[in-house]
Amino acid sequence: MTPDTADSIAFQPAQRVRAIGVSEILRITDHANALKRAGRPVIVLGAGEPDFDTPQNVREAAVRAIERGDTRYTVLDGSPAMKAAVQLKFKRDNALDFALDEISVSAGAKQVIFNALMASLNPGDEVILPAPYWTSYADIVQICGGVPVSVACAEANGFRLDAAQLEAAITPRTRWLFVNSPSNPSGAAYSAAQLKPLCEVLLRHPQVWVLADDIYEHILYDGLAFATPVAVEPRLRERTLTINGVSKAYAMTGWRVGYGAGPRALIAAMAVVQSQTTSCPSSISQAAAIEALTGPQGIVAERCADFQARRDFVVAALNRAPGLHCRVPEGAFYTFASCAGVLGKRTRGGTLLQSDSDFCRYLLQDFEVAVVPGSVFGLAPYFRISYATSMSQLEEACQRIIAACDALE
Repeated sequence: MTPDTADSIAFQPAQRVRAIGVSEILRITDHANALKRAGRPVIVLGAGEPDFDTPQNVREAAVRAIERGDTRYTVLDGSPAMKAAVQLKFKRDNALDFALDEISVSAGAKQVIFNALMASLNPGDEVILPAPYWTSYADIVQICGGVPVSVACAEANGFRLDAAQLEAAITPRTRWLFVNSPSNPSGAAYSAAQLKPLCEVLLRHPQVWVLADDIYEHILYDGLAFATPVAVEPRLRERTLTINGVSKAYAMTGWRVGYGAGPRALIAAMAVVQSQTTSCPSSISQAAAIEALTGPQGIVAERCADFQARRDFVVAALNRAPGLHCRVPEGAFYTFASCAGVLGKRTRGGTLLQSDSDFCRYLLQDFEVAVVPGSVFGLAPYFRISYATSMSQLEEACQRIIAACDALE
């Protein structure tokens, strides 16, 4: 085989994925875990995964499903029992009524998002992403042929999008607005009063649909009431997809069950996409998710209280570190702290810190703490910490971060 022949048969990725890599969050986490396996005492604060176990009653429901032989394919986009559990959840928690054919169940909330965009976007359609945003949003939009439109949301406004920004971002090509509350990565949450002006803008632009990612709904602090767009403005119902899942509130990340509710035509189109990808979600995982959604809910509030204690500790610690500043997030299990005050300084090794990525690299290499730079989420110079880990780990990590800032020249 000649070199020319070898070049001609080399793999060429499709255009839709050439500019997209594996999630930067996963890449950072994998690198940090590799360092741990090599014997270094790295503390990984990158992954958005609760450290709690799946509740006992949920695990037992899965075992019962296996024992009675519920191990076959289910209905394409969720079993009737699973959809009924989702229906109950929306009515109980959000005062929203959805028919079973207005509900879709997939292998995680991420697949619900993918199905919706694959089913609705044409090449060049725009999707407004308030930044900072979960990094996968932009990549999924691009894979599905759309154009992500990032709108920077100032820390002074709580990292929330305001009505004027939304109005300015909408064009004739705008197809979707994403609203993630509480937010990954900032922990920012919208109250009903804060959502209302955004809804009023959307009412003036009937071509714009709303994707409400409510996956952190039950991780909300300080007595704040949860709000979701279609509950705030029912007139948006026929162009809103409300997404949720069991991964975060019920510590079921590996079970891979997410769900969405919206207009029948969209749900039907999403089913077409799912039919040609994963088919149905796991039957065992659906049995577990049914128990999570319909069983006792007390453990959710208990764990939320634990998360709030961790939040309070991490925010206070970061605000003691020279050059760092961290606002108090309203929900989720992340802090999104500014590192602007350390940029322009040098490490003891002489490295100049010019960006949030430089600072995060310094923390990992010199102080063995893995965090994610804000630039990954579309807004710099910040960094995200996931405090979904033990308090002892958080205490040690924060000590190292403070020491890292103290060591800068």
